[in-house]
Amino acid sequence: MPPKIYSPFDASNFSNRSCFLTGETLSSEEEKIQVFPQWLMSLYNLEDQPFKLLDESMATYKDIKLPCSATVNETYLEPLEAEIAAAFDGGYNAVKALEELKLFQWAGKLLYGIIFNEVQSGIKLQRSQGEEFNISQSIIHKFSNLHLMLQSINQPILFEDFKPFSLFLFKVSNNEQEFGYRDEINTLTFSLRIKDFGLIICFQDNGANRHYHREMLAKIGDQTLHPIQFEEFSGRVFYSAYLFNRLPEYNILPVDEEVYIEAMPLRGMSSKPLFDNWQNKIYGQVLESFWKNWGFLLLEIIKNPEEPMSFLFDADGNFVSEELIALPH
Repeated sequence: MPPKIYSPFDASNFSNRSCFLTGETLSSEEEKIQVFPQWLMSLYNLEDQPFKLLDESMATYKDIKLPCSATVNETYLEPLEAEIAAAFDGGYNAVKALEELKLFQWAGKLLYGIIFNEVQSGIKLQRSQGEEFNISQSIIHKFSNLHLMLQSINQPILFEDFKPFSLFLFKVSNNEQEFGYRDEINTLTFSLRIKDFGLIICFQDNGANRHYHREMLAKIGDQTLHPIQFEEFSGRVFYSAYLFNRLPEYNILPVDEEVYIEAMPLRGMSSKPLFDNWQNKIYGQVLESFWKNWGFLLLEIIKNPEEPMSFLFDADGNFVSEELIALPH
């Protein structure tokens, strides 16, 4: 028998009485897990820090939870959590040694947990206004595919000769106390900068963003980045994820006890390039937000509209070593 795939978006099931991963009925609404794992919250004292939801309401990191069966948590999520925690503790080299799929599953569960909370809060808000919950079909398509792929945590789901994601990992000379987290749920993009590394994942692009930035990646290689350089590269990836104009489609093929996911060609029936045109002014606005810690304003960033400010590359396009970077205090 092939595994039973659970599709919460088909039934609009975002109840606290159903396990987020399997859909099974829970014994109580208290059967939940933290979206931001306890080990990570403890490391950076995040529990009571504010976390802003899309509807402008404020929660704390520890408020953000997912309904999850105790069996699923103990059998699948806790071992994954333990493996990731140990690797993060070991820093860049240990994280680099991890299987990329494990990082995808771990970060994907975190991002999906935020999506789940956003959807629940959207349902409550629209019901209080006497409206049916409404969400765009393209967003449902992306979220459903992410949820399907997360079931590779607890089911024999295999990706047929492709990776559904672009993953970027860099060594970064971070301040040890700093917790740098960012996500964009519309484009399913995530970044985390902690310890001595920075991680960026685009969850639903079949590797397109990694290919898009291949020349820059080749120039950076394995060199250590200054935090401002990592944030610049993150800004580029978050912006290119916004420019990515395909909704990936997949064939789902049950074979005996396994389910194979096969990616349809991204080119599809469209003759359009995979990415819309890059506009430096919009990229500058993204960068202004990513460089908030250093106080650079849009006018400075795009002083030369053809060549926005960069700490990654010099005027000739060569990589700038992190020790050469001097920033205003």
